[in-house]
Order: sequence, then C-alpha cells, then structure tokens
Amino acid sequence: MTTTIRLAADFNPFPFGRYPSHGDWSGQRFREEWLVPALKKGEPVEVDLDGARGLSPSFLEEAFGGLVRVGFATKDLLGRIHIKSDRDPSFIDTIESYIRDAKAS
Repeated sequence: MTTTIRLAADFNPFPFGRYPSHGDWSGQRFREEWLVPALKKGEPVEVDLDGARGLSPSFLEEAFGGLVRVGFATKDLLGRIHIKSDRDPSFIDTIESYIRDAKAS
C-alpha cells in the first residue's frame, strides 16, 4: 500500500525554509513529521506537491536530501519515493538530484 502525502493539504500550502528557525513550515519539520514516519512503514510514498506555492530549493533539499543525512539509503529512497507535480514537473528531477547528491552523515 502506498502512503500519499499531499504537501499543501497535509502540511502547509506555503512551506518555507530549511530549519524550524526559518519558520513553522520548514523542510526539516516536513521531513521529521511526515516523510520519515511514512518511510519507516516500509511502503512506497507518494508526495503530491500540487497546490503548494513557493517551493524553495532550501525547503526541498532539507526535506528530501536530508533523508540521506538521517540514514536512509539513496537507492532505497529513489525506488520508494514518487513525486507528483503536475503544475511544475521540473520539481521531480530537482528532488531526485537532491537525494542523489546528499551525503550521509
């Protein structure tokens, strides 16, 4: 069974920043409260970006690249996370590159 996370509806339509010090709707918070718990179930995860506005590189890199830094394997993430972005499909390649380029801590 696939877990679907709708960024705008489930988290916030205006996510922003890398860390909680940048605001309440940061990439770190999204990773810790939504992505990590979903991935720990061991099932595929679909993240629907449509409806979210102002998706900054810092938010996306921290949320998705940060998964590698907290211990998830790059190959596993690329196989289990599906990004949906009909409004701007370029986000799909961008997020995949953040996952590939992240270095494990």
